[in-house]
Amino acid sequence: MSYLEYNVKHTPTGLRKVLYLNWPVAILLAAVAGSGFLMLYSVAGGSFTPWAEPQMKRFVVGFILMLFVAMVPIWFWRSLSGVAYFVTLLLLVAVEFFGTVGMGAQRWIDLGFMRLQPSELMKITLVMLLAAYYDWLPAKKTSRPFWVLIPVVIIILPVFLVLRQPDLGTSILLLAAGGGLMFLAGVHWAYFAAVIASGVGLVTAVFQSRGTPWQLIKDYQFRRIDTFLDPSSDPLGAGYHITQSKIALGSGGWTGRGFMQGTQSRLNFLPEKHTDFIFTTLAEEFGFVGAISLLSLYTLIIIFCVWSALLNKDRFSSLLILGIALNFFLFFAVNMSMVMGLAPVVGVPLPLVSFGGSAMLVLMLAFGLMQSAHVHRPR
Repeated sequence: MSYLEYNVKHTPTGLRKVLYLNWPVAILLAAVAGSGFLMLYSVAGGSFTPWAEPQMKRFVVGFILMLFVAMVPIWFWRSLSGVAYFVTLLLLVAVEFFGTVGMGAQRWIDLGFMRLQPSELMKITLVMLLAAYYDWLPAKKTSRPFWVLIPVVIIILPVFLVLRQPDLGTSILLLAAGGGLMFLAGVHWAYFAAVIASGVGLVTAVFQSRGTPWQLIKDYQFRRIDTFLDPSSDPLGAGYHITQSKIALGSGGWTGRGFMQGTQSRLNFLPEKHTDFIFTTLAEEFGFVGAISLLSLYTLIIIFCVWSALLNKDRFSSLLILGIALNFFLFFAVNMSMVMGLAPVVGVPLPLVSFGGSAMLVLMLAFGLMQSAHVHRPR
């Protein structure tokens, strides 16, 4: 027995839990958040206010929250999965009646000291409930129609409520994360093939209906599709965001213009430069090297999460970690695709980098659950 093994074995339970944390993930999260602080300082013109300082405080609170959640046994969080999901569902209903309106959407509940966005919380509680469901369900029943219908209903309910806010980006993420977890749990691929085929058929029907008496969507919605496919068709209107984003991305080159030297963000050509489009600011100032470095940090976080899930012999913990990793991947993949013009602009922030309160705290809560599953795994 080595010196380290001997000390870990004889360490009090609390300290042993700290040693068992997945520290590579914690360090990588701090590194990603640090790059976010740097960019928020830059887009504010070299000032910690109004964005960098509050973001730092939120991250510290979030990191402490992650450690607290990690110290609580994973079986406790499993027992709360159903309650957490239904409480969040009620909060989404409450948004419908008492929600605060911002930027044309009703997505928040004002708690006085902060504005809570229940749809962000639903990304985690949905994964928790689905992981608990498939942990409870015998493997032989996973692909039977009745037992497939139940998780579909669990997913569709919050998706419907979020679409009403309206928040297309989050509803797509909920649908993708829920469907992805069903696939990881072992639901037969034929169900997903049927859904994909139906989706392709629906999209085809939408395009075929254009200009006909049975047109399936409105003219303005077709114009949005046209703008996504060709932003230059309306460069000063609907295509403005993505046009300026592409200019910023391209002007960064290999190594960038330099810290705080990005013209698109400094001269306010780039919209939402501190939230949804912050990745383009980073790419303009640090170029391809900076962009690929951030992407590498994200990839390493995913790799360490998947490795932790593979090591875990508890089905609930394994599915929970994979669900959180999938959610995290969808976050940055959709945001980066969006700002590069590979996906429609749907308002998805870049995790730990974009300015935001609910998204930051909920993400750290999610990684707290991941850490709890890692710390308390069967050894």
